Amino acid sequence: MNSTNKELDMGRETDSELNTFIDEWEETPEKNREVFTRLREYLGKKEGVTLQFIARPGVTYSLRAVHAAQKKRSLFVMVDVIEDNPRWLSVCFYGEMITDPEEKGDVVPGGLLGEDAVCFDIAERDEERIRYIEVRLDEACRNATKE
Repeated sequence: MNSTNKELDMGRETDSELNTFIDEWEETPEKNREVFTRLREYLGKKEGVTLQFIARPGVTYSLRAVHAAQKKRSLFVMVDVIEDNPRWLSVCFYGEMITDPEEKGDVVPGGLLGEDAVCFDIAERDEERIRYIEVRLDEACRNATKE
């Protein structure tokens, strides 16, 4: 793999790469660095979950979570840092792996590795939105164990 598209399990090398990315990310008033770090820690505490970090400098930086019990898919959520000024986040799930009772997400046909997705954009730190997404993370993680 080349250095612009690394997909590595969260071993020392990837963890180091992710930590370097976060350390070099200058926080903005929107606090999206803080939100990304919070979601990383939230996912990292889930039993059976492995994180992958894929850096595509100038485009996106993706944090992907996969559950050890998953058989059909290579992830259950993708948290993308979108390169913009300022950076913002897009948290995408496979459409059938979550519910969105308040319809806060955007349905994106073919939006997650070619499958239909529900994505939640985060332009700035919003505690209510983050908590809503954390509930979706819990739901997707539970459903991933049934695949």
